[in-house]
Amino acid sequence: MPELEITFTEQDAELLERVRQQEGLATLQQAAEWLVKRRLRLGTRRLTGRDRALYVVHNSSRS
Repeated sequence: MPELEITFTEQDAELLERVRQQEGLATLQQAAEWLVKRRLRLGTRRLTGRDRALYVVHNSSRS
């Protein structure tokens, strides 16, 4: 999966630090990823009425 470096404001970093500690994550990047995945899961649940797993989709057509 491609790595994306995200820059945070001081307020974002404070929020992500709380999430990081609460969820036992190692970095702010992991906390941001956790929040994005959580949001996607909740949105999917609202759309489909079910929980859905999130998987990495590898694009084999690219060289």
